[in-house]
Amino acid sequence: MEIKVSNICKSYRKKQVLNNVSFNAQSGMCIGIIGANGSGKSTLLNILSGVSKANSGEFLCDNVNMLKNSKVRNAVLGYVPQGTPLIEELTAYDNLRMWYKKADLKAELQSGVLNVLGINDFLKKPVSKLSGGMKKRLSIGCAVAGRPGIILLDEPTAALDLVCKENIYDYLRAFKSAGGIIIIATHEIQEIELCDSLYILKGGCLSPFEFDGNIRRVISSL
Repeated sequence: MEIKVSNICKSYRKKQVLNNVSFNAQSGMCIGIIGANGSGKSTLLNILSGVSKANSGEFLCDNVNMLKNSKVRNAVLGYVPQGTPLIEELTAYDNLRMWYKKADLKAELQSGVLNVLGINDFLKKPVSKLSGGMKKRLSIGCAVAGRPGIILLDEPTAALDLVCKENIYDYLRAFKSAGGIIIIATHEIQEIELCDSLYILKGGCLSPFEFDGNIRRVISSL
């Protein structure tokens, strides 16, 4: 699988939020996008996921423009936004039932992605009683129903404890190893270290950034 994001532009009234944003990725790659709060990271992921519309540009997956083909996009892409798009009144299991066929759900809980994410530990709990880390893991579990080849993640481990973070990182490593493509907006050093290519979004423009382990250099570049 190969994706190509080309010349994505987005403006709100007179403010240019994204200006000709472009990058490429292939199977087994993680693309990291860093930037200050309000730099447009979430806007970019919302556009790629189909939640928002770009003013112009393309998002090609194997030469299909997913900005104009929702059927293909929904088949190959999963999205985990900053918030948790779950139904609070339902249990974790019932939320999963909305995304998985019963047989597939059973298999994933036994030995698949839902098992890796540790969701069995809180299946019967209402979402309203779950911790932030549990909700995030459940959101990822819902997003990857149907086994998409691409996942978009908007700060997936922000404010989570170390155990929850490591559960999510374990899954992301496995997803990459299986040939998946990850696009992640992040501020977390551990997530930056997962990335094969890193970009800074600043002033609406996306620029490649070589991470050498110096977090102060990252901060000064934002």
